[in-house]
Amino acid sequence: MKHEIFETNVIILAVGILVTAAIGGLVQLVPLFTMEQTIEKVDGVRPYSPLELAGRNIYVRDGCYNCHSQMVRPFRDEAERYGHYSLAAESMYDHPFQWGSKRTGPDLARVGGKYSNDWHVAHMANPQSVVPESVMPQYPYLAEKDLSFDDIADHLRTLRIVGVPYTDEQIAQAVEDVKVQAMGEAAGDVDAFKARYPKAKIGDFDGNPGRVTELDALVAYLQMLGTLVDFTAYEPEADYR
Repeated sequence: MKHEIFETNVIILAVGILVTAAIGGLVQLVPLFTMEQTIEKVDGVRPYSPLELAGRNIYVRDGCYNCHSQMVRPFRDEAERYGHYSLAAESMYDHPFQWGSKRTGPDLARVGGKYSNDWHVAHMANPQSVVPESVMPQYPYLAEKDLSFDDIADHLRTLRIVGVPYTDEQIAQAVEDVKVQAMGEAAGDVDAFKARYPKAKIGDFDGNPGRVTELDALVAYLQMLGTLVDFTAYEPEADYR
């Protein structure tokens, strides 16, 4: 038998496995080097606003990713429960991404706009008050702690180094944009903010208009998840069909 030499000689078998794996790897990797971009461009996807970014930092800091994924798999049951499957472009500005595989709680990739700000405020203070069977811990301190954002411009500047396309204007206006998104017209030019961050939610997120808290930031972040792409008009690029 022609394959007997591989079955009776471990060295030849090991070499054969190595060559086969190398060929398979090259077939997968070499085409990627001929592509300028491996993630399709999707209308609507933008970098996080400074307030959303601060909320995302709190989300990561407090370990929300340990129980909630942010990736809807391309399966019928997932799409029926959560919505359109997740696109790579939706996570292209995430450092680190929040895909995850743990779902003690529901996936949050499409949670934006699903609940009101008041619901999120109540949920963070006492999850069992709105979802009695929830095992989520309480986070009442978020509404009590002022958001620290004096260095938010430096955060945007650092993210630009790793490829997030923040402009000089966005960096220069970062501190003001936090206030505008959380407090509205009383804090600055809302129209200019909307031009910098289309579809960003504006207003008092935590129910306390007199201050910007960590809860403002976290709710702002949750309310934008899954809202940037218009899936009624979205069609995959030809190369991704």
